[in-house]
Formats: sequence, structure tokens, C-alpha cells
Amino acid sequence: MIPINNIARRRVLRGMFGGAAVSVGLPFLDCFLNNNGAALANGQEMPVCFGTWFQGLGFSQGFWEPKTLGANYEFGPHLKALAPYRDKINIFTGMKVFLDGHPLQVHRPGPQAAFQGGIPTGAEPPSIDQLIADVIGTRARYRSIEVSCHGSAASFSRRSAGSINPSETSPVALYTRIFGPDFRDPNAAEFTPDPEVMVRRSVLSVITDERNALSTTLGAADRARMDEYFTSLRELEQQLELQLQKPAPLAACTVPNKPDEITTGTVIDDALQTNKLFSGLLAHALACGQTNVINVEFGGTASDLRKPGNPQTFHIYSHEEAIDPQLGYQPTVAWFQQQCVDGFATTLKALDSIREGDGTLLDRVLLYYSTDHGVARVHGLDNMPMMTAGRAGNRLKTGMHLQANADTVTRVGLTLQQAYGVPVSAWGSESNRTSKPFTELLA
Repeated sequence: MIPINNIARRRVLRGMFGGAAVSVGLPFLDCFLNNNGAALANGQEMPVCFGTWFQGLGFSQGFWEPKTLGANYEFGPHLKALAPYRDKINIFTGMKVFLDGHPLQVHRPGPQAAFQGGIPTGAEPPSIDQLIADVIGTRARYRSIEVSCHGSAASFSRRSAGSINPSETSPVALYTRIFGPDFRDPNAAEFTPDPEVMVRRSVLSVITDERNALSTTLGAADRARMDEYFTSLRELEQQLELQLQKPAPLAACTVPNKPDEITTGTVIDDALQTNKLFSGLLAHALACGQTNVINVEFGGTASDLRKPGNPQTFHIYSHEEAIDPQLGYQPTVAWFQQQCVDGFATTLKALDSIREGDGTLLDRVLLYYSTDHGVARVHGLDNMPMMTAGRAGNRLKTGMHLQANADTVTRVGLTLQQAYGVPVSAWGSESNRTSKPFTELLA
């Protein structure tokens, strides 16, 4: 019997077959991890992952907020579906988006501030997922993966004003993209580089050489456009380079079954089913090291989700439905909101169901939840619902309710960037700029 502490992650089993020497690599065994599965036994950190999860039209005020601060809080009645994951969830109340005199472009300032740091006055800045991807996403096959559960390819993920990452709307298409012919199983015993990938990598290298020569003949504006264009090509080249290397083994990686074709669109039942399939595929993509950054849009801004056979949308109800005097909230609006919470819980369940050492995939992932309004009925930007779920590889303390007294929502985004190692001491623009992270959460 070989002592465990003598087994290296790159060890191979050697023998003879038909007179020829053969070698077989080992899978990603638990003994390659430290005691809690958060790092390799040699101290090398397992890759941390990040994601965003967006839902339009928020929650009913007074019915989602915990009554107590700190640990051991209890969810408000509209968030009960998240109770199984409370110890991995942080809730932020009292957060605000400042307009600074800009006209209220309804449903836009909320996600702009949460994901981009404020209301853009010129060229739109990159989104928080891409800022974090600059640190954790460059060594994965996909820098980030975006999905939309309501049939629209819209996305909040962007590299710049002119470089938006569109969302995938079909689970079947996402499956093919991730686990189709170009997928390389990190636990496979053998690895052979794809000749087509080698050719594409070589062609891009030639293009890069030509680009350097061309840039010397261009003016400043054209050079800037070329730089933005070739940034995306450099990322593609890096992805091709990774496909030419044998991936590190990952014990939790399994290839899911290909989903059936389903109806996608704005009917809430369809959106929930789409989200369930996407959640499973994204969880497997993270576990297999295909990406470290994901973005989920369950319902868009001014949400057009609706009940089967009913043309009235969630958005219309948010403005036109009366507040029930006995309940204290809009009942149909609250129903839609709770369906969205169920969708968020489904994504967390998919991440938490994949075991990694003594923990789960959710322990090395963090999902950043945001929405577009505090009180959707009046397009309010006060007390914006905000949450994080997951521990980011123990970089963030969890299970807390934190309350801010009308502080900008960008405090949450700054905290997350610092947890992931983005070299930033302040983030945001105008009154939404902050240098105050929630230091009590940083591990």
C-alpha cells in the first residue's frame, strides 16, 4: 500500500501492455485536497468562482428584510425558500442608489450602480463580473458565461461600452457550447490536442503580428478601437492555448445529460424550467473548470414575466395592482417575487449539490444578487434588496445581515472586488463612489 503523503497529483500508474510501456494518470482524488477540500494538499488554492444573479422588480418592502442584525437572522416571509442556505447567505438592507441629478431612466440605475459602479455619464465602464474575471477568469476555457431565463439575449455583462457579452437563451445550445465536441474532460486518462485548435491558434498569432504592424499607421482613435477589438481576440487566443494543454483533474467534474428542447420565454413556468436547466449546466461547467465566472438573468428590468394565458406582466402588476389592506403588500406582485426567489434557490441548490472535499461547489463560488428597484411600484431606489450567496473559497464570511444607513450599493461591489483580489481601494462614480467595503465580511 502506498502512503497517501507519497502520492503526488501528477503521479501516473505505469505498466506493460503488449510489450509496450503504458502510463495512466490518476483522477483528482480527495487525498490531493486539504482537510476541508478548499485547496490542494500542496497548498495550491483551488480556483474560486464568481457570478451574478439578477431579477427585476425587487421584493415587497417590509417582507424580505430580517428583523435582527448580524448572525442567526431569520429571513422575511418572502425569502423563506432561501432558508436552507442561510449560513452561506449575506443580506444587505438600507442600500441606496444616488441619481446625482441625472434623469431617472426607470429600471436602469439599479443594475448600473450594482454592476458598473454608478450611472454612466460617458462611455460605460466594465461590469463587476468582468473586473473580477480579469483576476480569476483568464485561465479558464470561457472568461465568463451569460444566460437569460426569459428568452432575451440581454445582458449586464460588458467589457466596455461597445463590448457586451450576450446571454445564451437555450439550455440545449449552452450544453453543446460547453460539453459538445470541443469539451476536454479534465479527468480523462489521455489527452490529444485538436489539430483544428492548433491551426486556429497559429492563424491568430499571425493576425496579432499583422496587427502590431498596422497599429503604427493609425491615429489615436482608430488605435483605441483596434485595441478593444484585439483584446477580445487575445482572450480567444488564450482560450485556444488552454485547449492545447491537458487540463488539471477535477474530482467533482461530471458531464451532465443533454437537456431536452423546452419552450423558453416570458411565461413564469417556462422561465423556472429554463433556470433549473441552466443552473445544472452552469454548476457542471464550474465544477469542470470550463469557466470561473457566470451571470444569470432570471427576469429582466421592467420584468415581462407573466402567468400562463395571462397577457398582464409582472411589470404591469407592479404599477397597477392595489396594496391589499390586510396583507400590506400587492399579492400578485409578491407571488411573482416569490417565484423569482424559488429560481434563486434552485441555482443555489445546483451549486450546493456538487460535493468537493468536505464542502460543496457553493463554498468556492459566490453569487451576487441584485435587482433594479427597492419599491418597484414607484421606481424607488432606496432600500435596494441585495444579497450574496456562497463563500468564495472562504474569502468572505457569511450568514450575516448587515444594514447600511442609506449608503450606496457600491459598497457591496467594492467588498466583493477586494475579496477576489482586484487591486482597488475605491469604486464607483459621483455619489455612488465609495472607499468603504464591509470589512467585517472580509476573511
